[in-house]
Amino acid sequence: MKSKKDRLETLRLIISSQEMGNQEELLAALRKEGYVVTQATLSRDLKQLKVAKAATMRGNYIYVLPNVTMYKRVSTPAQVKEMMQVPGFLSIHFSGNMGVIKTRPGYASSIAYNIDASHISCILGTIAGDDTIFIVVAEGTQQKDVVSALAAVVPEMAKADY
Repeated sequence: MKSKKDRLETLRLIISSQEMGNQEELLAALRKEGYVVTQATLSRDLKQLKVAKAATMRGNYIYVLPNVTMYKRVSTPAQVKEMMQVPGFLSIHFSGNMGVIKTRPGYASSIAYNIDASHISCILGTIAGDDTIFIVVAEGTQQKDVVSALAAVVPEMAKADY
């Protein structure tokens, strides 16, 4: 059974890569990706993701995500499964109790969101740009412990040189 977290990520990627104007279109796109959900479930998912409708240049209304950099609309959409397999993490470096995580362009916000949502006790907070995440590490925490904790959220980080 596919998890809600995966379904929400798929929904984000569908909305960011395709112009969807109604819930029937979204339900069909989700079904194509292997998620069979009811309209009520989709409505709750859209509310949780804070999805809104916005006018296009042609005057149509489409679903858009809140101001999250990773999900900017892409002009040449790939299959959602392909997009989800591309790791966004590139590197991590530390200076004192601060860290800088480099990502592929557009990935920083979603990775920072996942880090914050994981409530890692040794990370006090994150600030994300387009391709960079600034993290503040709790005093006295070893860098290897931070990387180990982050690897649970960002598996590619387990191989990182820091």
